[in-house]
Amino acid sequence: MIGTIRATLYYLVLVISVIPYSFFTVLCAPLPRHWRYRLTVGWPRFAMYAARWICGVRWEVKGWENLPDGPGVILSKHQSAWETLFFPSSMPREVCFVYKRELHKIPFFGWGLALLKWIPIDRSKGKEAFAQVVKQGQERLDEGRWPILFPEGTRVAPGKMGRFKMGGALLAQRCNVPVIPVAHNAGDFWPRNSWRKQPGTITVSIGPVIPSEGLTAEELNQKVLEWIEDEMIQISRTPMTKRSVKNVPNKNAANKNTSNA
Repeated sequence: MIGTIRATLYYLVLVISVIPYSFFTVLCAPLPRHWRYRLTVGWPRFAMYAARWICGVRWEVKGWENLPDGPGVILSKHQSAWETLFFPSSMPREVCFVYKRELHKIPFFGWGLALLKWIPIDRSKGKEAFAQVVKQGQERLDEGRWPILFPEGTRVAPGKMGRFKMGGALLAQRCNVPVIPVAHNAGDFWPRNSWRKQPGTITVSIGPVIPSEGLTAEELNQKVLEWIEDEMIQISRTPMTKRSVKNVPNKNAANKNTSNA
């Protein structure tokens, strides 16, 4: 009962805060991109700390020292909505998600999202959609941002690993930048499609960068999968076992990878 009350209060706080904050971000549109980004990600930061104060969801980060000084593509485990708040509010440089363009149509939230100029894609365009990812991904990298993709393409329940799509590895390989692998156990405390949040400490683990130079996209993708899988076995509260089958890429993966949002 207490958990339900806490969750209800938390979502009430989010709904009340997001509307005025969205109008605020629209007013910030004339500002330089760097300032606009800093002001806009203030709401995700607020949402994270509100979850800490109201629901008891805390976090710790391992491996800050592994973050590179230069460009990179972040490939992360995906279990909940929590990590979509964590990355823009906590990374030491600007990040940008690959997401479906339709999100721009959501009132208030979509407005602020559009102003961030991340990497929106039209998934109905098939092969052209991935070309958009590469083109815009390179532009964002040139601006000093780290693109973020979730190779599993959707949120996967704790204790499981989804098949890794090729989009993130292909982007890193074609732009000749390293991959920053990230594992976390947010789903143990912030379950997918669940109203309630479980109090506890989320562990985010940032791995050593994996250079893309000299590797095929398939080899790079496999290295990322293996590191994240091994790390999830260590940090997940839900029991996991290492899979014996390699992540064999689908021939059509390059056309489907843009569902990472």
